[in-house]
Amino acid sequence: MPNYKLIYFNMRGRAEIIRYIFAYLDIKYEDHRIEQADWPEIKSTLPFGKIPILEVDGLNLHQSLAIARYLTRNTDLAGKTELEQCQVDAIVDTLDDFMSRFPWTEKRQDIKNQIFKELLTCDAPPLLQNLDTYLGENEWLIGDSVTWADFYWEICSTTLLVFKSDLLDIHPRLVTLRKKVQSIPAIADWILRRPQTKL
Repeated sequence: MPNYKLIYFNMRGRAEIIRYIFAYLDIKYEDHRIEQADWPEIKSTLPFGKIPILEVDGLNLHQSLAIARYLTRNTDLAGKTELEQCQVDAIVDTLDDFMSRFPWTEKRQDIKNQIFKELLTCDAPPLLQNLDTYLGENEWLIGDSVTWADFYWEICSTTLLVFKSDLLDIHPRLVTLRKKVQSIPAIADWILRRPQTKL
């Protein structure tokens, strides 16, 4: 088994999907959390200047979703068939497209608040309706067992609910899916143990 070291801020953010996968697959790793004050110095040492980084026996991998795909390859979390794997990737990319539109690093609070409000009130509802329709009466988003797309939905929705607590009030099936992910023993244990952060 390789030695894994995950490098990210002390927050859930873009690294949380990697932490969920490690927890579910029961893979040991070092969860190295850096302080914002130390970031400029660390940033200058990274080829693309971004985190999370996953060190695998000293080799740096970047891009959280690429890392997630690497870790889930050859496991049922990726989907049980090539078609399911494509569906998993499509749902993850759909969610990530939306999450990437938020101005997380915007310095001006008034601009940040305005864009957040527009995205949550105008853009989120049709996405959630599409996701609800896609899920339908199924237990999981893809196939007949949990995939990392279900994990990513739970992670993204947890963050969105911080900013709009009634976001899922008219989507009980999506709420049920969140709860199903949260009740998986390995995930429940991680949620209980992880540092409590806003994002």
